[in-house]
Amino acid sequence: MSDQILEVRNLKKYFPTKKGMLHAVDDVSFSIEKGSTMGLVGESGCGKSTVGRLILRLTEATDGEIRFYGEDIRRYDKAKMRHARRKIQIVFQDPYASLDGRKSVFESIAEPLLVQKIYHSKKETEEKVYELMETAGLARRLANSYPHELDGGRRQRVGIARALALNPDFLVLDEPVSALDVSIQAQVLNLMEKLQEKFGLTFLFISHDLSVVKHISDEIAVMYLGKIMEKAPCKELFAKPVHPYTQALLSAVPIPSIDYHVERMVLEGDVPSPIDPAPGCRFAGRCRFCKEKCRQEEPELKEIEKGHFAACHFAGVQ
Repeated sequence: MSDQILEVRNLKKYFPTKKGMLHAVDDVSFSIEKGSTMGLVGESGCGKSTVGRLILRLTEATDGEIRFYGEDIRRYDKAKMRHARRKIQIVFQDPYASLDGRKSVFESIAEPLLVQKIYHSKKETEEKVYELMETAGLARRLANSYPHELDGGRRQRVGIARALALNPDFLVLDEPVSALDVSIQAQVLNLMEKLQEKFGLTFLFISHDLSVVKHISDEIAVMYLGKIMEKAPCKELFAKPVHPYTQALLSAVPIPSIDYHVERMVLEGDVPSPIDPAPGCRFAGRCRFCKEKCRQEEPELKEIEKGHFAACHFAGVQ
């Protein structure tokens, strides 16, 4: 039996616009093993959050397969998908916007239990909510508080408790700490790691912050303009990045040392439009190693070394 809990094959999402088709996600494929964390990183607008929403079918894909435990959930009808969502949940980026301001902490966490009709008595639901609050590090006295009365860290803990309510196996974490202070980020990341170990959870961790992704991920996929540019185990990617875009991203990560110096790879030019993109490599216009072949032929995501993939004609030979 395969250890893969999720497999995404040739996933696409195109949005029609007045100027043409916007290629938000364009032929993305990856798989995640049970109990592991895949980090999905890239610049704002690269399509990483759209991938997360497609997996949960909050947005419907244009094409491709989303296999959860071997079954393509894109083929599920409404009733079957509703049941599947017990095992697939999401923690959103903005904990204030993702919570209903008219619902208390208790009501927000209890909502999925009531919608899915998990318990048949008020007492069972109440006990489960308080258990979830304790698991997420929320004091019981906050049960009747409302989102505007909480700080960002506590709001995000409410979102985490709500996501855990149905005992999921897989969580999409859509930039869950980007709206938080650095000290609170560390607390929430540590909480996620403890929960993963305790419940055997699998994460897709979406972020633009490579230092955060390094802290929590087993494998990392780097996205640019709807495409995966490079994918590798976390340590391998940081030690030996082979795609010019990944190299540029890593060179921009601040190093907390006055004695350590790194050559910054400054990307010139603007990000091209994702509307009806030109043939060739999406990164060609900003790549210092660009050749004529890059502008004419789109590179495939190919294996450079075992478990290390890159979409570049000249990956590893610069």
